[in-house]
Amino acid sequence: MDRSSVARFVVLVVAVINAVLNLVGYQTIPDDFVNDLVAVVSGAWFIWAAWKNNYLSKKGQKQKEQLKRAGLD
Repeated sequence: MDRSSVARFVVLVVAVINAVLNLVGYQTIPDDFVNDLVAVVSGAWFIWAAWKNNYLSKKGQKQKEQLKRAGLD
């Protein structure tokens, strides 16, 4: 299983739990909590993506040097 499959599965499980709680009369997950959670997860994802797509780490700098030597920069 890849990461996106795991993420979709987790979202599905949370949705099912929320639906079951709603059926038995418990209060659903508050909208403020969901919005805050989405903001935190999105922020972390954007930071990770920016880190991975730039040559900021030592490994990335070595990769950039290799690309320059090969003329692929």
